[in-house]
Amino acid sequence: DRTMPLSRHTGQIPESTWTLGFREMTEPWKGAVGCLGVAVFFAMTIGIISWQALEQSPEEWVLRGRDAGMLWERGRGALLLRALPAGRPVLAIAVGSVPATEPPPPRDRCWHDGGQFCYSWEEDAELRLSLEPPAAPGTECYGVRWSPLRPDVTLKDCFSMANVSWYGGPSIRAQRWPLNGAESPAQPLVSGDLGTNPDGFGPVLERYFLGSTGVTVTVAPDVSLLLSLESHRQFCLETPAGRAQPLHYQLCVSADCPARCPKHLTRNFPPCRSPIWRYHGPEGSAARIKRGLRSLVRRLKRHRLQEGVVALGERGTAVLAAADLVPSERRKRQALALVEPLELSITLSPYAGVTSPLFLRSLRGGEAAGYWLSRQPRPGGSSIPLLTAWKGQLCARLNVTSEAALGWFLARARRLRQALGATYVAFEGVEGNSFLEQDVPAPAELAGDGYTEVLAAALATLGNGTVISAGTRSSHLPLFVQMSPLRSDWSHAGLKGLIPSVLHYSLLGYNFFIPDAVGGSMAGATPGDPELFVRWLQIVTFLPVMAFGTPPWLCCDAWVLNLTRQCIQRHRDFVVPLLLKYSEEWQSLGYPIFRPAWWLSPTDPAAFTIEDEFLIGDEVLVAPITEKGQTWRDIYLPGEGHLWLDTNTARVFDGGTTLRNYSAGLAEVPVFVK
Repeated sequence: DRTMPLSRHTGQIPESTWTLGFREMTEPWKGAVGCLGVAVFFAMTIGIISWQALEQSPEEWVLRGRDAGMLWERGRGALLLRALPAGRPVLAIAVGSVPATEPPPPRDRCWHDGGQFCYSWEEDAELRLSLEPPAAPGTECYGVRWSPLRPDVTLKDCFSMANVSWYGGPSIRAQRWPLNGAESPAQPLVSGDLGTNPDGFGPVLERYFLGSTGVTVTVAPDVSLLLSLESHRQFCLETPAGRAQPLHYQLCVSADCPARCPKHLTRNFPPCRSPIWRYHGPEGSAARIKRGLRSLVRRLKRHRLQEGVVALGERGTAVLAAADLVPSERRKRQALALVEPLELSITLSPYAGVTSPLFLRSLRGGEAAGYWLSRQPRPGGSSIPLLTAWKGQLCARLNVTSEAALGWFLARARRLRQALGATYVAFEGVEGNSFLEQDVPAPAELAGDGYTEVLAAALATLGNGTVISAGTRSSHLPLFVQMSPLRSDWSHAGLKGLIPSVLHYSLLGYNFFIPDAVGGSMAGATPGDPELFVRWLQIVTFLPVMAFGTPPWLCCDAWVLNLTRQCIQRHRDFVVPLLLKYSEEWQSLGYPIFRPAWWLSPTDPAAFTIEDEFLIGDEVLVAPITEKGQTWRDIYLPGEGHLWLDTNTARVFDGGTTLRNYSAGLAEVPVFVK
């Protein structure tokens, strides 16, 4: 027998046979076969979808470091920063400059370099992520650089506030701590005068943001930048439209943040003599000013407040300067006698009215073009001073890029200080970009906050008795910074904004500031309110300088006057030694002197939003009343494992706890010593 090989039919099933068999099926069998086919189809579809979901995760690692890494989130188009090894979320950045639905492909243009990731959206922008040298030990940093590929592309990155409290950046009119509660439309990240532009950014500003998850965002100083604040949602950095400029910033993450992130090293600072008494008397002539100053000093002596500094405003300084143009020993002795035993502070600004003798004198010899900021001349044309408004007058502004102009301005300040016998010189109008305000192209060295930075460096050469009205990239200079005026009320634009401003200034490195006058210097809802005056006084007692606009004998009764004396003595005997102690730590380690509650409780989310308490160093907690009519408050005591002593009652409490409804009468301010 031969065994025949079994043939395998490879053709289609004969239609006649299939059709005949199907026809012979009963109706129930037909339904069963149809259901089976549908079930198989759905099973295959679900399997394919599941396979794709497993193969294509919604998040894709694009760059990993040792302690952290960056991912791209598909769908919404976001960069994510996570801490390793557990993958703890640190930061989410919504990308607004490229199509959100288009994820970066597996192809990395920088595949040959393990420290970088590069990708280009062909018609929009190019992204480059890079591992960068750490800013401090224990820190890992990433550079983020967007480059536009078309002139009309606006680069915009938005940093989420979900589960992150943010600090730093600009000062604002109603300061918040953290920034999460602030609201601001997109505008240039440049310092400004809140008095003339209350919706803009204030005079103290850094391109530095600190997140409660241990991340910092630092923007390069040469980047033209707009900032917007969207309350409790996000803050956004973006480039101006139509300029085709890159957006470049650095992200740093540290396990020790936020409590040990700030690093603002500085020079030595002697405390300013306190208190400061602002002169608001007659200014019509030099004789009237001198009589007014003598009258103020006599009243201070009568009320046993004969210490500190009498501060003369810019107008009063100009009137006295016009009368005392030539310094002499006799005039200097007369000037000193005006305010003895107190000291004198005078006020200048880089502005000159176009009809003022100061401006007209500078025109002699054709110096106007070099001494004052000017518009860029057309070819063959001459420079024209860039005129701007200052205190209601049309003025020219000092050209800080001219060595001759700066030398003349500084020499004038020294001459006036000597002629008037002043110990301190305050400079107003340091903030702002005059070119930007008038939409005029600025010289490269004066772009952004270049004017403030250059002028601050020059004014620092005048010595330790120098006060300026703004700070940006100048926290290392030995200068006092005058805080923005506050409203005479209980709002965040008034008293409630004082402690957030203190924490903001100190975090950015401006620890030696002069707060606004007790009670506020701008008209508010409750002018002349004795309770507001007292609660304000209780806060500034623990700040570097106490300043008064309205003397206590004019606003309040005898017990407030007596309380003022007690607060001045407490500032001198208790607070100043603390400031000297922690200024040494500031200089060596860069830690702020005035610290938030989270400084001692960096992992407690409850501490991240406390804006009505502050620490002096690590050992004194001040928890004042900032609500009208209240004589109690909740007090958070930071630092689990520490003990806190109430200086009013000598009671001791555990750190890491909250004292509910703690009593604080009108004459009391809760102060605890660790």
